[in-house]
Amino acid sequence: MRRVAFAIMLLLALGLRAFAVEPAERLADPALESRARAISATLRCLVCQNESIDDSGASLAHDIRVLLRERLLAGDTDVQARQAIVDRYGDFVLLDPPVKPATYLLWFGPAGMLLASLVGTVVWLRRRPVATPSVAPLTPQEQVRLEGLLREADC
Repeated sequence: MRRVAFAIMLLLALGLRAFAVEPAERLADPALESRARAISATLRCLVCQNESIDDSGASLAHDIRVLLRERLLAGDTDVQARQAIVDRYGDFVLLDPPVKPATYLLWFGPAGMLLASLVGTVVWLRRRPVATPSVAPLTPQEQVRLEGLLREADC
């Protein structure tokens, strides 16, 4: 039963992705539509955050797709149209944001966290007390008893 439900959900999710770009949004000129699709594949949906605006069904993604197509119809180059969207929504709208001071945390934060955790682990391991066994030597009576027990076990 779970497999059937999972398969239905998967088919529905795939079907929704196919209809993200609505027919009313599409441009009549196939060359312009192709350019719009190429640009929108590099832009992040600000609602979903892990999908391009082409794959998202969110209303904000729809608005960005429409804005992009309006810019292309107005005669903007691909770079100008993309930059207009970045100017309006910031670098976060890019699926592959540029490496610059404002995005250093985004680019180097995960590696920094990993490095900090490794250093912290090493420091913790070096500072913790080493457990040394505190075993006192056997008394002469205990030594005699131990030897007797070992002889009995060798029978």
